Amino acid sequence: MTQENKAILSGMRPTGRLHLGHYSVLENWARLQKDYDAYFFIADYHALTTAFDNTASIGQNIQDMALDWLAAGLDPEQSAIFVQSEIKELAELHIYFSMITPLSWLERVPTYKDQVNQFAKGGKDIMTYGFLGYPQLMAADILLYRAFGVPVGEDQLPHIEFCRELARRFNYLYQRQVFPEPQALLAKIKQLPGLDGRKMSKSYDNYITLGADRQEIEQRVRQMVTDPARIRKDDPGHPEVCTVYTYHKYYNAEEHEQIKCDCQQGCIGCVACKKRLAAKLGEYMEPIRERREHFAGKPQLVQEILQDGGQRARQKAAETLAMVREAMGV
Repeated sequence: MTQENKAILSGMRPTGRLHLGHYSVLENWARLQKDYDAYFFIADYHALTTAFDNTASIGQNIQDMALDWLAAGLDPEQSAIFVQSEIKELAELHIYFSMITPLSWLERVPTYKDQVNQFAKGGKDIMTYGFLGYPQLMAADILLYRAFGVPVGEDQLPHIEFCRELARRFNYLYQRQVFPEPQALLAKIKQLPGLDGRKMSKSYDNYITLGADRQEIEQRVRQMVTDPARIRKDDPGHPEVCTVYTYHKYYNAEEHEQIKCDCQQGCIGCVACKKRLAAKLGEYMEPIRERREHFAGKPQLVQEILQDGGQRARQKAAETLAMVREAMGV
């Protein structure tokens, strides 16, 4: 039974089709939605922090993200699935928080300078007021629903800690326990590597899309890097450095120990190992692809799901804003 007084919230920026690297996070969401009052938002405001000069694709990206979420198992009967910018209460809470957030808190967020430098290398200046304040906007996203937990990856832990600090500061300043201090709820798979062993990313073209069919999966698996020290198929391998074996551990639990042994003894070649992985991945991802196709054929239903989720989110947001205004005396 859902614990109505225990809200969880998380979101993603709509930057295009999702890939298998996102699935561990979505799988965590789908599991948690069964037990908690769940809110999941498509973060179109956050997309503007770096794509403020290229907004034409955001609308389509929102639709693609909604399809990928539904394909991954998010259930609109159990979760409020909505678009961030539809909740106008968020902007009001963000303004209130901006009045009490020390500038030094924003400047010390570890990802701020890293992202500024990364974009600068590509010739883009993102040193805007909005980008500096995005951790505060993220905190407003979480605290607006008084979430006790936030299902995220490890890379988001600094933002969760910022949110906790902001909740404590508000409660202390106004002597009211309006906001809980949210906890991070980490996924089982911390970070799935891309096909080349680096972080899975569209910018590296080392990903497998969530809606991939078996042919695309086979093609992408063939591109995976293996043990660089292994020249011939009967050479002893080192599975611990092989991307293909990493995927076997996650998606082929029944066979991965035997594959490890066979690889170490030179009893299975990399081509055969990849074929076995592609077959398992294809089987694993088939239901995801089928659900995506189902919802893609019903665009009106997807819009209704987002609208219904928005109504549920606005009701919770309005309750929180009433508490905030009373605490602040505004």
